[in-house]
Amino acid sequence: MKPKNSIQTVFLLASVAYFFAFVMTLGTSCKHEPLLDDLIMPIDSTDTLDTLIVVDTLPMGIPCNPDSIYFEAQVLPILISNCAKSGCHDVTSHEDGVILDSYANVMQTADVEPFNIDAGKLYEVITETDPDKKMPQPPNAPLTQEQVQIIANWILQGALDLSCNPNFGACDTVNVSFSQTLQPIINSHCKGCHSGSTPAGNISLENYSAVKTMALNGKLYGVISWSNNFSNMPKGGNQLDSCTVSKFKSWIDAGVLNN
Repeated sequence: MKPKNSIQTVFLLASVAYFFAFVMTLGTSCKHEPLLDDLIMPIDSTDTLDTLIVVDTLPMGIPCNPDSIYFEAQVLPILISNCAKSGCHDVTSHEDGVILDSYANVMQTADVEPFNIDAGKLYEVITETDPDKKMPQPPNAPLTQEQVQIIANWILQGALDLSCNPNFGACDTVNVSFSQTLQPIINSHCKGCHSGSTPAGNISLENYSAVKTMALNGKLYGVISWSNNFSNMPKGGNQLDSCTVSKFKSWIDAGVLNN
């Protein structure tokens, strides 16, 4: 019986060795896309599956530098709201061949000279003193001094297509103030169309009272959240980021305070 046990032992050891050799071959010859390797923090041999920590690898972008001008977040909303409208400088009307609905179109058609506000047409027309040449044309309201300065600073900084995440690190929907949080967004993204003597759709967002009315009847949140049966706003522009939409919702749910 002993020889038989010895043969069985040798056979068993050989089988185990073959199995490990096969596994090692798979590890060196097969290529695969990284899955858990990229999503799980390293663990040592004493850890169990319960200790695996999944890491959020979604891109967070970069925090915004208050000294930099970001085209997508600061310049484009001004142009979309005030200039890239039907009959003016949207892709359909393209008055004088100028389209102001994207970075590429602005740089290709608006005569922008990086680092030099005096050499290009864009800055010239928004600061023009001749009412027949000044943009936006009446009855549209002129750009505010703050908006003009944003565009000037953008050009002086090289007219770059910089981007950042204004909500980098966290989305604060608790400390939402109408004057500090929401009104600047309305001013840059909405008032170009919804202000003045002839606001688009006869809807004005020029002051707190007007915004409050639209918030209480459900239309404000409906249009910025791109809900069914509502027009998507900002018209012709990108949807506001989800954090910004959540801030408006939080403010509305808290009672549309004039804070």
